[in-house]
Amino acid sequence: MSDNIYDLFRSRFPEDRTRPFIETEDGGILSYGELDAAVGRTARLLADLGVVKGDRVAVQVEKSVENIVLYLAVVRAGGVYLPLNPAYTKAEVAYFLTDAEPRVFVCRPETEAALREVADAAKVAHVLTLGTRGDGSLPEQARGLNPDFATVPCGLDDLAAILYTSGTTGRSKGAMMSHRNLGSNAQVLHAYWGWGPDDVLLHALPIFHTHGLFVATNCVLLNGTPMIFLPKFDADQVLSLLPRATVMMGVPTFYTRLLGHPGLTREAVAHMRLFISGSAPLLADTHKEFSARTGHAILERYGMTETGMLTSNPLDGERIPGTVGFPLPDVELRVCDDQGAVLGPDEIGVIEVKGPNVFSGYWRMPEKTAQEIKPDGFFITGDVGKVDARGYVHIVGRAKDLIISGGFNVYPKEVETVIDGIDGVVESAVVGVPHPDFGEAVTAVVLRKPGVAGPDEAQVVAVCKEQLANFKVPKRVFFLDELPRNTMGKVQKNLLRDRYAETFKG
Repeated sequence: MSDNIYDLFRSRFPEDRTRPFIETEDGGILSYGELDAAVGRTARLLADLGVVKGDRVAVQVEKSVENIVLYLAVVRAGGVYLPLNPAYTKAEVAYFLTDAEPRVFVCRPETEAALREVADAAKVAHVLTLGTRGDGSLPEQARGLNPDFATVPCGLDDLAAILYTSGTTGRSKGAMMSHRNLGSNAQVLHAYWGWGPDDVLLHALPIFHTHGLFVATNCVLLNGTPMIFLPKFDADQVLSLLPRATVMMGVPTFYTRLLGHPGLTREAVAHMRLFISGSAPLLADTHKEFSARTGHAILERYGMTETGMLTSNPLDGERIPGTVGFPLPDVELRVCDDQGAVLGPDEIGVIEVKGPNVFSGYWRMPEKTAQEIKPDGFFITGDVGKVDARGYVHIVGRAKDLIISGGFNVYPKEVETVIDGIDGVVESAVVGVPHPDFGEAVTAVVLRKPGVAGPDEAQVVAVCKEQLANFKVPKRVFFLDELPRNTMGKVQKNLLRDRYAETFKG
C-alpha cells in the first residue's frame, strides 16, 4: 500500500460496503461501495485527460456529493486538489488558474461560458462542468468508465492539495498540503475526538475550506460511518436532524443561530455526543449560554489553512470558554516575542507551531516560505496568543490586527472581551485607524442585541475606563446591525479599518 491518503481512507471503509457514507437532504444515499466505484470512474477520467502525479485540478463548484467524489478522485489519481470558493469572481479565478497552472479546471455549468475565456488564457488543457444535481460534462464523461482504478502510489511528502489563503493583505498564497499533512491530522483528530462505530456527522459546512473538507469529511472517511450532508446551514433543518446525528462541526454563527431558535432544548440534543466549533473565535458568552441551554459544552479548537488543526479543548476534561485548549498530539507550540525568544506562561506573543500537519510552504513563493517557516521548522502563524499556567492556549488576535497607539501595544481581544461583557452587546470588533497624534486610535464597532436597550457610545467608553488602562480605551465607538464576515464567519477587520479610516482626519 502506498502513502496515498485515499489508500488510508479505503483501509477504514466498513467491511460491509453497502453501509451508507452520505445521506443528502432529499434522502438520497451513497454507500461506501458506490463511493469507491464513483471515485474510481472519476479518477480514470482524470487519468484519460492526462492528469499525472503532481498535476493540479482546480475546482470551483457548489457543495455536492459529486464534489466530494471529485476530491477523492483527484488524490487517488495522484493529482493535487485545488478548491476555490464559489464566490470568487472571474478576475480572481484568472489569478488562481494562472498561478497554479492546473491541467483540469472544473466549474459550474452556468459559469462555463464566462470562465472558459480565463481558463484558455491560462492555458488550462481541459475545462469540465459539475452541477449540484450530478449534472455537467464531468459526470457525463465519467459515466460508464471502468471503476476498477489502481490508486497512483504517492509518498508522504507528495502534494495532495493546494489551498489558497484569503489574501486580505496581498495576493493570495497557495498553501501546499501533502498526503502526510492531511493524513496525520485526520488520524490525530479521529482519535482525540473519540470517534466510534455509532457516530453520525451532521455536515452543514462549505467544502472549499479546511474545516468542511479536511476536518469534517476526512474524519468521517477514517471512521467508515455516515454523514448527513446539507448544502448549507439552516437552523430549522439542523434542529430537525440532530436526533439522528451524534457529532456536529460548525462555525460560531451556527451556534448563535441555534441559540436564537426556540427549538434548541435539551431534548433536541439528547442524541448528540459532541458539538465542535472553529474557523473563528467563539464568544465565551455563546459557550456559556449553549451549555446552560443544552447541557453540552462546545468543544472549541484552533487551526489554520497552512496547518490543519493545531489545538483542541479536551474531549474528557474541562472545556474552558475563551480558550482553544491544548496542542494536539505531535504538535509543538510555542509563543515568541518580536526577537524570536520563547516566552513563558501567560506572556503574550506570536504563536509558532511545528508538526507533521504543518504545510511544506507556499506554492512558487520560496521567499515568503522562508519568511514564515524558520530554519528549525517552526511556522510563524501570525496569531497572537499565550499559553496559561495550565497549558491552555488563548488566541488574542492576529499580529496584523495589533494596534500601536501612542507607542503602546493594544491587543483587540482584550478590549473586545470587556465590551462583549456589557449587557445588551452581542459582539464587538476592535480595530486601529489612523490618528494624527497617536498613530493609531483604538476604535470599537459594536453589534447590539435587537429589541434590548443596549449601551450607547458613552456607556461603552465608561465601562472600558473602569476595566482597562486609558491607552486601551476606544477613542470612538460605532454601532452596526451586523459585522462584515467572510464565508467561515470571521469578522473582516480590514473592511472595518477601511470604513472608518477617515474618522480622525481633519
